[in-house]
Amino acid sequence: MVHRPAAGQREKRGVNGEDVRLLRTIAGGIVQLGEIASPGAFSLPYPADAQRALDQVALACLLRGEPPPHSLPDLITWCAQRPVRDWPLRLPPDQAAPGDRLLDPHTRTPTQLCYEWALRVPDTGTELYERQVMLGAISLCRGASAPESYTAFRRLVIERPVLTRGELALLHGEPDLQPVLDLIREQYRPAPAASAIDGSFAACSRCRCLLVPAGADGWWCEQDRCRREGPARPGTRHRADQEVLQLARPLRIFVTGPGRAEVDLEHRLAALGLTVEMWPGFDAYDLRVHLPDGRVWAIDVKDRASPALLGMDAAPLPAAPPHDAAFLVIPQYRFRDRPDYREVFSHHCPPDAAQALTLCTDRELGRRARRITEEARRA
Repeated sequence: MVHRPAAGQREKRGVNGEDVRLLRTIAGGIVQLGEIASPGAFSLPYPADAQRALDQVALACLLRGEPPPHSLPDLITWCAQRPVRDWPLRLPPDQAAPGDRLLDPHTRTPTQLCYEWALRVPDTGTELYERQVMLGAISLCRGASAPESYTAFRRLVIERPVLTRGELALLHGEPDLQPVLDLIREQYRPAPAASAIDGSFAACSRCRCLLVPAGADGWWCEQDRCRREGPARPGTRHRADQEVLQLARPLRIFVTGPGRAEVDLEHRLAALGLTVEMWPGFDAYDLRVHLPDGRVWAIDVKDRASPALLGMDAAPLPAAPPHDAAFLVIPQYRFRDRPDYREVFSHHCPPDAAQALTLCTDRELGRRARRITEEARRA
């Protein structure tokens, strides 16, 4: 006999469960489409995740008397033009901010929020890809007993997401990168021809990822942080005949983007005279900071669009390397975008993580570190 919940239970389940799972399915399908070389050239049969997303969102619309998307291109248009909060889904109100979309309306590429939701789908290709690459790097560097090689690998993918074929070849002369050279070669892919203008590519002056031509609007950067800092500014230019390569998109979104916040915080703390270890213990956490009084801080930096999903994923930091206090640091601009960031995170954060971690912005942590160093100098 099938147990059927009472009416009140069904409504609660719809609000908090089924529609949330549907959003994950949609995000996973959209990300899968984003990995197709020519996403505009859709043809039947659609990729499995994308077809499942289309079928399920159409069914949800029909059950609720809403006009459904009739095809995959319809769903793509919907994801680019319609904020998630305006969908006919009964989602908890803190799952998306006003204006949040799964596709960027200018480029029709998955937003960071879309990637974060896609990671909630078990065994999604993006999740497996990014985790396998980073775990592969850790395994290779452990096998070589070379923690410095892992640090060099992380710095490379953060600071140099774009390389020419010649620059990639020169990495063979970098001693610290020797254990991971084969892995590095696999992660840099030919830049799409559509990103070039007049025979050259332009890298963002902030994050150094390739910019996308945006017609009369100039250039567009895929990184959330760069877009919040104002119009895209071209930096280094690369001729197309140099065979320009860029990191695979999952790494750019989940390693290069957040890594910029990690490295910026490193520079800020080092400028105060503090000793900072990056990605200690083969990435147990992001920064290990030695204070003047002998205490040690462990810091994990998360540049995440959704405080709800971040809260759900939060966990105490590993005990080793040892530390006296643990911080979860979020770039300040995320709090500007979502004034309720702290409250939403706390609502979804498990009790053990809430007790073990102090949530703060990068600016708040910088001010705390400055006070401590100034007090030590006066003592």
